[in-house]
Amino acid sequence: MAKNRTLYVCNECGGQTPKWAGQCPACGAWNTLSATVETRDTRTGGMTGGADGQVTALGEVAVGAENPRWATGSAELDHVLGGGLVPGSVTLLGGDPGIGKSTLLLQTVASLAREQSVLYVTGEESPQQVGLRARRLGLEADAVRLLAETRVEAITETARGERPGVLVVDSIQTIFTEALTSAPGSVAQVREAAAALVRFAKETGAALFLVGHVTKEGQLAGPRVLEHMVDAVLYFEGDGSGPYRVIRAMKNRFGAANELGIFAMTEHGLREVSNPSAIFLSRHGDPIPGSLILVTREGTRPLLVEVQALVDESQLGNPRRVTLGLDGNRLAMLLAVLHRHGGVMTGDQDVFVNVVGGVRVTETAADLPVLLAVLSSLRDRALPADLAAFGEVGLAGEIRPVPNGPDRLREAARHGFTRAIVPRGNAPKQAPAGLEVVGVDRLHEALDAL
Repeated sequence: MAKNRTLYVCNECGGQTPKWAGQCPACGAWNTLSATVETRDTRTGGMTGGADGQVTALGEVAVGAENPRWATGSAELDHVLGGGLVPGSVTLLGGDPGIGKSTLLLQTVASLAREQSVLYVTGEESPQQVGLRARRLGLEADAVRLLAETRVEAITETARGERPGVLVVDSIQTIFTEALTSAPGSVAQVREAAAALVRFAKETGAALFLVGHVTKEGQLAGPRVLEHMVDAVLYFEGDGSGPYRVIRAMKNRFGAANELGIFAMTEHGLREVSNPSAIFLSRHGDPIPGSLILVTREGTRPLLVEVQALVDESQLGNPRRVTLGLDGNRLAMLLAVLHRHGGVMTGDQDVFVNVVGGVRVTETAADLPVLLAVLSSLRDRALPADLAAFGEVGLAGEIRPVPNGPDRLREAARHGFTRAIVPRGNAPKQAPAGLEVVGVDRLHEALDAL
């Protein structure tokens, strides 16, 4: 016996309430509750499941080959995934419209189809549109099986007959289940359709790719539980007007999180960038004030990026503090430390700080380069072009070490830098060849080292 009931589900957090309200009681968002009809089987109490579970000792679980992975044909995508695609894994790929999600996946499955059976499910485009894209990219995709379907029951039934090693669903917001009467893309439909596809992947061992839409705030559309259901969450970032695209791993059960993959969009599709540091380094003809190279780290990869600062006399009663790619609150704190422990006042100056290339730096290793770039712009004196820096600055003016200092120094030396100002705790006993490492304990020591 089936019983229907009406629930109001929040489009932001997925919270449910039996009555409509202007504000979601779970997350506090306004005007986000939408009505949905839930069908429950009274014979099973609304629960679904298969065979009864069996208790097994953890040491007796058969794990098969150690860390089995499939190469996707792209070294950058393999790096973000933690070394390759794991059979039975579920990967959610999100990004802005037109940024290249479908292009990347079509290139990936065309490469995987040489070794694995592939089923590509398109819910947004017709088979002709997918075929035109494959022809435009010059892909040999004859082995890729294509299905245009939006009903999850039909997708799983077809997939059980095809038995694919890799299944792509583009996109999850277009898929619906007949068990619910709400429209495709609603919170309930996205949750139930994704759950059915995840169950299929875990039961059959197929590697599943889900394409997800994003909201205007840049978050994945649909319930937050969607990100908890999958094994890996990848965000496609980048400026649509620029050639470069960045894939960032926000979650990965089979590798390090916050890994970064760099791609360049060309007329023949996405091409991996083998030397990501080179695209973020500006090669100025002459050294310019306010510019310094930061050695940051994304996941397991050290990365060189340029930090630029502009300090100008403020015409306002409250000077501006503007950051792009950095935390604005942390910049205000660093300027206070610079005044208190470095003797440099910027209280009557507008300070603008930018990370070149659109990269977002969230780690504290950017503290020292930001202050040095600010001082360079304030004094209108250029820093040496072969100088790099990293280090965390504390409120007491101390320079704290950051993780993986040797890897950062080797990356700087590999790109021709000859001098580095780093925390004394990160200064090695033997520096890389051609690199002079200056270790500092206090902020005033770093300023003197300039």
